This record gives sequence, structure tokens and C-alpha cells, in this order.
Amino acid sequence: MSGADAILEVRGIGKRFGGLQALADVDMTIHRGQVYGLIGPNGAGKTTFFNVITGLYIPDSGSFALAGKPYKPSAVHEVARAGIARTFQNIRLFADMTALENVMVGRHIRSRSGLWGAVLRTRGFRTEEAAIRERARELLEYVGIARYADVRARTLSYGDQRRLEIARALATEPLLVALDEPAAGMNATEKVQLRALIDRIRQDGRTVLLIEHDVKLVMGLCDRVTVLDYGRLIAEGTPAEVQRNDKVIEAYLGAGAH
Repeated sequence: MSGADAILEVRGIGKRFGGLQALADVDMTIHRGQVYGLIGPNGAGKTTFFNVITGLYIPDSGSFALAGKPYKPSAVHEVARAGIARTFQNIRLFADMTALENVMVGRHIRSRSGLWGAVLRTRGFRTEEAAIRERARELLEYVGIARYADVRARTLSYGDQRRLEIARALATEPLLVALDEPAAGMNATEKVQLRALIDRIRQDGRTVLLIEHDVKLVMGLCDRVTVLDYGRLIAEGTPAEVQRNDKVIEAYLGAGAH
């Protein structure tokens, strides 16, 4: 793949919290249409990296490019507007809003009517609102929970809440969908459904960054994988290459674990 195919390019990212070097000189290139995995033992720096690229943390060093243009993560809503949408390890939905309303919230970041259009309920605002509602229904159908459109988010099953978060992320029309441990807490059936959904997202031409503790899911789904350990990149490659890497085996299982 050429550089022109790159959706996200990360060079030399570093992040320190006091005396702890959480990330040290991390590089990554995610190409269009890939499902890209980020794994590592507990404390490896995965969530810190995720929070840096999505604007929750400011890096101490390094640079980013998004779709070939310099990118500086800032406020979370600006990150979403730039083209990166994320889910969270701990589900963050509007619990008392319906599933449909939750997805509509994500879609509003692409709205054009503005504050006064909403206040005055202009014809343009009403037309756009109807389009947002229709698109939200389509996305609920896409992730497999359309029947719960008018159900409050708090009453959905755990797996359905995960799918709702993904639908809300997709509603922003992102260049990169960043999923933070989406399989956490899922049972075996839900994980199969999740894998099918992520694979469908890839087949539809979207790009996915996946942080996940379920290594079997990552290795069976991802095109390429980066492995962090103590904030440093120790391996990058195809799933098969990463699984054979001595540093990865040692990080997960200890020295001499072959």
C-alpha cells in the first residue's frame, strides 16, 4: 500500500504522567479499509494511545496525519468532526434517551442548520432533522438493533448497548472508527455477532482501529496488529507474524515461554 492509502499516520508519539513513561516513540500507519489491531498486556499503554489520538490526552511529543493532512487532536467534538469516532471501554450512552435518539446525537455533528435554525425550527432545520432521523434508523438496522429504536438505552442488553455505541460512532461518518475493547463483557454468541459487524464495516470500505484483550478475536479479524509493552512498540505486522514474534510471546507469557 502507498502513503496515499494511509488514513492515520502516527510518528514518535510520547506521553508521560509524572515519572511514568506511558508511551515512548510510538509509530503506526493505518491504511484505508483495514481493521487494525492494538494489543498488549495490562498497563502496556493501549488506552493511553487511544486517548491521545482521540483528544482526551495531549501528547508530549510526536505528530499525526489524518488522510494525508496534519492532524492535532484537541477537543473531543473537534476530533469527531475531523473524522475519528470512538467507543469507550466503559459504555457511555445517554441512558434515558432512546436508541434512536442516541444515534441522532452522533449524526448532529454533521448538521448544518445551527443554533438559530433549531430555535426557530426553520424549514431547513426540519428537513435536516428528518434526514438525521432516517439515517439513524438505517444505522440501527445496520448494527442489528432496529427493533429497539424507541427503547431507552439503559434497558438494552449489554451486547446491544455495545452495538448502539458503534451505530452512534458510525453516525458521524468517520474516516476512522476507533473501538475500545468492544468485546469486553460479551458472551461467546455476542462476540460472534460483533466480529460479523466489524467485518461488515470493513467490507463497506470503512477503516477500524481495534483495542481488544480478546487476542483470538484480534488475530482472527485484523489485517495488521501493533503490540505495545510498557508504552513501547515491540512488534507490528500481520497476525501470523505477531504471533511468532519472540518479544510478544515473552510479554504475554514470560521469558522462555515457547
